[in-house]
Amino acid sequence: MDDARRVLPGADVLVVDDRIAAVGTGLAVPEGTVEIDASGGIVMPGMIDTHRHMWQTAMRGYGADWTLTQYFVWYYLEWGKVFRPEDIHAGNLLSAIESVDAGVTTTVDWSHGLQTIDHAQAAVDALRAVPGRFVLAYGNIQQSPGTWSGTSEFRSFASGLAGGDLLGFQMAFDVTGDPAFPERPAFEVARDLGLSVTTHAGVWGATSDDSIKLMYDNGFMTPSTVYVHAASLSTDSYQRIAATGGSVSVSTESEQSAGQGYPPTWALRAHDIPVSLSQDTSVWWSGDLFSAMRSTLSADRSREHLEAHKNNQTVTHAALRAEQVVEWATRGGAHAIGRSDLGSLEEGKKADLILIKNDASPAMFPILNPYGHIVFQAQRADIHTVVIDGRIVKKDHALVDIDLDTARHHIEQTVDYLRSTLGDENWRKGMNPDIPTTKVLDNPYTYTDYQSSTTHGQ
Repeated sequence: MDDARRVLPGADVLVVDDRIAAVGTGLAVPEGTVEIDASGGIVMPGMIDTHRHMWQTAMRGYGADWTLTQYFVWYYLEWGKVFRPEDIHAGNLLSAIESVDAGVTTTVDWSHGLQTIDHAQAAVDALRAVPGRFVLAYGNIQQSPGTWSGTSEFRSFASGLAGGDLLGFQMAFDVTGDPAFPERPAFEVARDLGLSVTTHAGVWGATSDDSIKLMYDNGFMTPSTVYVHAASLSTDSYQRIAATGGSVSVSTESEQSAGQGYPPTWALRAHDIPVSLSQDTSVWWSGDLFSAMRSTLSADRSREHLEAHKNNQTVTHAALRAEQVVEWATRGGAHAIGRSDLGSLEEGKKADLILIKNDASPAMFPILNPYGHIVFQAQRADIHTVVIDGRIVKKDHALVDIDLDTARHHIEQTVDYLRSTLGDENWRKGMNPDIPTTKVLDNPYTYTDYQSSTTHGQ
């Protein structure tokens, strides 16, 4: 995993402290070194998820049959506001452990349930309790970003976290397209504090080309901006993203199932826009980037075939290769979060790496094409060893010094609280919520009533 995407058979990787000290065949083993036998397996950089609503993991699988509209109803309009700081903590704790277990060594916590600083501190405490690498992307869907970002408490909180190694910091908010641009103050705060912004863009009906144009015209599209989904945008918007150097976090399973638009990697490749991968939320899907890689490669190839068939043509050579998708799950994520020291297996880089090896699995041999094997054959159960910042956090398929029982206890308390708060009827209905008639469904934000012809009309 370097610029040449080399495959090194029978090679060794030497880790000293928090860095990769050497990569090569037959390396000398310093006295006292812990040795891990990787024969019959694949050593690769840890994967990086650039967009996951970790606080929602307490509701794992609850919204399996939701549309995006139903997700908005449940979390934005009805029940997201009842989550307490301890519920944010519970979801983050379980999600963070899940990341480590699945070989995701860095996860961006797109934390848009932070209604108060206490909620934010609870999220941070959970992330710090797990030996992984995380980025807290601070957001609050219950309030205008121009409001929550303008408080002295937020500035103080952000200043205390910005620039961290194992825990980074971003701002997370969306742009509705309202010509009054109520999100401007939040962008100005991000600029003042030197923070990156991650935003849901190109979400069918909710955030459109109008949103991108507002950001562009006001000078808020930067190389560090991450556009999540970007699945319902015009060529003009893709050109603006490309021209300003931003990247896109693609959540293929989400886009396929929830309705943001067709997974856009086929369009992003055409505009040479950098790509990273993400899993969105465990209220629907898992925190497993093997699934993200597999679904992304399949969706892109499906689109390529369909476009060719429209012109009575046949695709004879696939444009998107397995090695490129593995790169998006590693180096692509590192680029998106501005960490050139992550995402590749090279001397001097941070020692965030994983070993995919499962001697008990008939699907783990033979390994003929390592990139293809990672995408189409391997799965989270095949993660043998995980090293983060030079520390072994999983070995022999078992987590190391991670308290899963405590996480289970916190989750049980949160689920009990939510069920009792909603009541049995609302709890059952929540898995298939009704659609209210009093709110514009494709603008779930309550701080603006803006509508446009790209949504349901004026």
